[in-house]
Amino acid sequence: MNRSPIPPGVKRGLQNRHLSMMALAGIIGPGLLVGSGGALASGGPASLIIGFGVIGIVAFSIMQSLGELTTLYPAGGSFIGLGERVVDRGFSAAVGWNYFIIWAAVLANEYNVISSIFVFWSDKVPLWGYFLIFWFAFLGFQLLGVEAFGEAEFWLALIKLLGLTAYFIFAIVYAAGGLVGQQEALGFQYWRDPGPFNGKGVSGVFTVFVFCSTFYAGVESVAVAAAETRNPGVAVPQAIRQVFWRIIFVYMGSAFFFGLTCPANSADLINGGSRVLKSPMTIAIQNAGWQGGVHLINAFIFITCLSAVNSSIYIGSRTVLFLAQGGKAPRFLGWTSSHGVPIPAILLTNLIACIALLNVSTGASKAYGYIVNLSGVSTFIVWASISFMHIRFRQAWKTQGRTTSELPFRALWYPYNAYFGLAANIILALVQGWTTLSPFDAGNFVDAYILLPIFPLIWILFKVFGKSHIKRLDEIDLDEGRRADLDVAKHVVVDDSTGARKNNATWTQQLLRSI
Repeated sequence: MNRSPIPPGVKRGLQNRHLSMMALAGIIGPGLLVGSGGALASGGPASLIIGFGVIGIVAFSIMQSLGELTTLYPAGGSFIGLGERVVDRGFSAAVGWNYFIIWAAVLANEYNVISSIFVFWSDKVPLWGYFLIFWFAFLGFQLLGVEAFGEAEFWLALIKLLGLTAYFIFAIVYAAGGLVGQQEALGFQYWRDPGPFNGKGVSGVFTVFVFCSTFYAGVESVAVAAAETRNPGVAVPQAIRQVFWRIIFVYMGSAFFFGLTCPANSADLINGGSRVLKSPMTIAIQNAGWQGGVHLINAFIFITCLSAVNSSIYIGSRTVLFLAQGGKAPRFLGWTSSHGVPIPAILLTNLIACIALLNVSTGASKAYGYIVNLSGVSTFIVWASISFMHIRFRQAWKTQGRTTSELPFRALWYPYNAYFGLAANIILALVQGWTTLSPFDAGNFVDAYILLPIFPLIWILFKVFGKSHIKRLDEIDLDEGRRADLDVAKHVVVDDSTGARKNNATWTQQLLRSI
């Protein structure tokens, strides 16, 4: 077996706890804390729970497939390497560039939010001035290397978990009528008026799906970070298990308590000015009688922004790095310093985030919104691709006479889970722009569906000019890219004939281990 090293120049500096915390609370930014207000206004509290629940089930399915692939091939350049391994170079390029679009859009949005927070606190410096300050600060931090990124993400993610826990406790006390000076219990008042679906019905539920897919984007980032992890054989399965609790606590918890404490018809959710960030948390605290609470929430949002910007630059730059090293992007973007820092890729990713400056002009803010919303449909495309890659991998594994007992991590309920993930994401990608059809809105329609033809277009261009072909199942290389952990794991039973960890657990035991 050829256990290849990590991608050229990359340093294995992430520890198990770094990857685990990234899976549990990493990448969670103002999209969840602020953007969920737009989802709540669009569909109501019931739609919010349905949206988070359905996308959460899909995300769990995707993470099972990804866990099996990434544990086996942690050095394969994330989805880019996996796509080329089991399909072809064109498919790999299409997945990679779609994934980069997600993080370019998310990064621009985070820069806009973090700059707007400071404008709210003090408008003596213009928004573009704050943007430039943070742009150079984050650029400098990313150049410190992967160890600094991992340590920062660990502590920022921990603060996010503590902050959400504090808000959930506040929401319970508020709903029960236990706040000082509170006259009566809030209960489920906002589920009765304006109602569970805010008068939007089915269309509101479909609209929320797009919001939720954007909030969930990032759970798959463990695949990107696996190449720089010291012990992926231990860290990746552990991180996959943490995603279950992330779905239950972070997303479902937020959906329930935001809908419980904030009215879906609040004018601030829709008409909140750019200088005052509005989120369900802010509105709930102000409605409870603490007007100054907006500063506390903005401080919490600021902390989540630090994490989100940090992670977005990391994921975006590594995606470009893997594309370049695989010949799917300009070669100079694949260069890394002696410390394993992909400086050109980081610069490119951060430069593209300058589209956040469009928000300086009121007339351009709508166009900026279109760009940010692209991340929703891109997420469905990438997730569908992961399920497809898993199906192709398992077919090749069987065709070449391998057994599932050789796999260090086995996805639950294959093949049903993988086919469910593929079908669900294709359906969601097709219906997420359904509400733009009646009445027809040309701008929103293009925003919702423009990436669907772009994906096959990139694939076809690489097939034509790169002369790639879809690999036969018997010619897929199942050994290149596998590598051992740096720190030898203890108490691991190994099959001497295959070198793989034994995995003879029943599906119920696997499920318990997954959570």
